[in-house]
Amino acid sequence: MGNSEHMSNMLTVREVARLLHVHPNTLRRWSNNGRIRAYRITPRGDRRFKREEIVRFLTELNGHGDDLQEVESRQWSR
Repeated sequence: MGNSEHMSNMLTVREVARLLHVHPNTLRRWSNNGRIRAYRITPRGDRRFKREEIVRFLTELNGHGDDLQEVESRQWSR
């Protein structure tokens, strides 16, 4: 898998916070507490989240497996 393919599979704090309907600082706190896994990139330490990790988090939270595309389509159709 190329680097650009790998990065296209990653979401920013803002994108994930919007999908989960939480403040970006809440998402950062969850990441710090290990509730959701983030990957640090750049010397500044920006966080990125794997799509699969968001699906896992939602499955754990909701008790069922919503596909991330399904969640995203519901988000943008509002």
